[in-house]
Amino acid sequence: MDHLDLLKQKWQSVEQELPQLSYGDIHQMLLKKSSSIVKWIFLISIGELLFWTILTFFVPESSKIINDSMGLKTTFIIVNVLHYTIFTVFIYLFYKNYQSIAVTDTIKDLMENILSTRKTVKNFVIYNVSASVLLLIGVNLFYYTKKEQLYTLMAENYEGYGTIAKESFTSVFFISQLLFGVLLVGLILLFYRIIYGILLKRLQHNYTELEKMET
Repeated sequence: MDHLDLLKQKWQSVEQELPQLSYGDIHQMLLKKSSSIVKWIFLISIGELLFWTILTFFVPESSKIINDSMGLKTTFIIVNVLHYTIFTVFIYLFYKNYQSIAVTDTIKDLMENILSTRKTVKNFVIYNVSASVLLLIGVNLFYYTKKEQLYTLMAENYEGYGTIAKESFTSVFFISQLLFGVLLVGLILLFYRIIYGILLKRLQHNYTELEKMET
């Protein structure tokens, strides 16, 4: 017996020893993996909501005084109520996606639920990024229309701004706001890209495997 025959024999014996996965086994494995991924999406969205809520307690009192003095208190209350309502709706949708996948019986239903979850996550990311950008633009446009009042309040509450000439205040303040806004939105996009991006890629991989099973 030559070396090639020996190798063939050895390979066949290895194949016999390996567990043979049935169609149903693979389906259940992909179902379990997909369910776990969607569960993590649901939990991370709750963690994100808690993070932003806790962060509000660390907003400097001087910032609250300035916004209240400029008449933004009611506006921020309305914006926050609306934002938390929409955020909660998305969390509920993530939970519904998780429940739907957890009780899925067929491959077709599982594929549809994966697509639904991916769509929900993408809409969630688009909403959060768009809301952040629009809020930053809106607040700063409002500040610009009342820049003289803003200058007075900033000079009273922050020593650094008190040393800036009134003529230079507009450039210094709004350039700082622009840089802060770009940094904030960039960090949000990076977070979503890393966390949700990885989870969505795994879901997409599961979807591709299910497609192969359907063909």
